[in-house]
Amino acid sequence: MKQLLSVLCCAALLCSMPVLPASAIGYGQGRQTDAKNRPTGALEFNAEYGDYGACALSADANRIILTFDQGYENGYTAQILDTLRDKGVTAIFFLTGDYAQKETELVRRMIREGHTLGNHGMTHAAIPALSTAELEQEIMDLHCFVRDKYGYEMQYFRPPCGEYDMASLVQVQSLGYHTVFWSAAHVDWKTDAQPDPQTALVNLTDMAHGGAVYLLHSVSSANAQILGDLIDALRSKGYTL
Repeated sequence: MKQLLSVLCCAALLCSMPVLPASAIGYGQGRQTDAKNRPTGALEFNAEYGDYGACALSADANRIILTFDQGYENGYTAQILDTLRDKGVTAIFFLTGDYAQKETELVRRMIREGHTLGNHGMTHAAIPALSTAELEQEIMDLHCFVRDKYGYEMQYFRPPCGEYDMASLVQVQSLGYHTVFWSAAHVDWKTDAQPDPQTALVNLTDMAHGGAVYLLHSVSSANAQILGDLIDALRSKGYTL
């Protein structure tokens, strides 16, 4: 997993609305796709920002990467981990500081079962609104906490709510991180308005493309219910997860 993302290159919490600079950008892969079903927005992002250690999809046409944003625990992560274990799949879990501090056993299990831990910010702050010193603190406070508590060195960062600007991408890279967005996602974080599981399964399967990075949220009951079937469906299309 680490080697894969190294060659390439929302959020589990509903975002507050800080005052963002005019240069701030809200990422979205869009609906338009190329002949290989890859979102053109993700391809354009890679082309524009790849030199800054940022990516929205990988160059591996045979692989799909599953990622989960971990803003808070809603009782489904253990089930998701069970499914990933049973299917022989590893994923990236992007942790907030609150999650890393509170959910010790689940985080230890992620590490034990071979998953990758990603950094989703200590306080889940919108990074374009932060000063240089504040952004370094937002990332490195969580980095150091996870290193000291779990003996794990994180190297992938996902900006909360997909908000970024050029300066923040450059600084994230300078801190030794790759910035990872996504090329496939659905509205799964609204716990009181979950998508119909079978509709979600069809939609997520139809999004499949080589190099896809799937954004999922572990607070979703629908995701927990369909994950095994989704893995099977993606594999049936010839992809490795």
